[in-house]
Amino acid sequence: SMNHTTAVEFVLLGLTNSRHLEIILFLFLVIAYFLILLGNITVISITLVNHFLQTPMYYFLRNFALLEITFTSTFIPSTLYSLLTERKMISLPGCFLQMLLFFYLGTCTFFHVATMSFDRYVAICRPLHYTTIMNNRFCLQLVLACWAVSFLLMFPPTIMIVQLPFCGPNVMNHFYCDTSLLLQLSCTDTGFIEGLMLIIIIIIIPGTLIVTAVSYGCIIITILRIPSSTGRKKAFSTCSAHLVVVMIFYSTSIYRYIRPTQRGGQDSDEVLSFFFSVVTQMLNPYIYSLRNNQVKQALEESMLKAFSSSVK
Repeated sequence: SMNHTTAVEFVLLGLTNSRHLEIILFLFLVIAYFLILLGNITVISITLVNHFLQTPMYYFLRNFALLEITFTSTFIPSTLYSLLTERKMISLPGCFLQMLLFFYLGTCTFFHVATMSFDRYVAICRPLHYTTIMNNRFCLQLVLACWAVSFLLMFPPTIMIVQLPFCGPNVMNHFYCDTSLLLQLSCTDTGFIEGLMLIIIIIIIPGTLIVTAVSYGCIIITILRIPSSTGRKKAFSTCSAHLVVVMIFYSTSIYRYIRPTQRGGQDSDEVLSFFFSVVTQMLNPYIYSLRNNQVKQALEESMLKAFSSSVK
């Protein structure tokens, strides 16, 4: 038998090899991360302090904002550090932890998007039953179910991956520890885990997409029945913005994770991952929450109160 040296760290090549592009990318990521934090912290704060926003819709948006902050924090700070210092190494335990958190929180994101679309479906298509169906207990159960189901789906393959031996190449063509690329670096057969991961991904992405698509489909049909053209235009304006973000999020995720993975990874994989993990996360708080008139009004009132207090 051959002697193997167990890998103790991995090399993440990142998005580019050009130092000039790395500087540009660093600046973009700093701005993107700042906007993600600012937008989501604003959503959490304003929906907590304003009693007019104590509704199921804003309850889900508040949880979604918290999820986005934790999700992007699993990889953006480390990516910024590697871009700034040109240190592209990550330890084996650090890689496992990043992989677990990224895919666990990413899975939660899909379930939260489906939950929010269901909430909007009930609000628009069954308004008379909305308060009965979307009561506090049911909303809490939905959020807890998102976290629990995500954990149950991701825990078994994660345990299997952590137990794999890594004794060969330790270079990943990516900017975070990606599961599919990590499996390729193992020096043992990973066919069963890859098959299990594919089944889980099919449950997560197309499964939540069906719920989201059916919900928005029913919403659009209901909007078309609104007699007022002004009402239809206003509803479509909000709905279309949501759909654009959802389409980008799902299309990039499906192409990245459901198609057969190329050995060693492709540059397009990094670009797709960048879109659904950074770009859509940056847009979400501004599309889902901060464009909403109620949130705008609550934010203006809070700023006026803060300004008045500072003047006094």
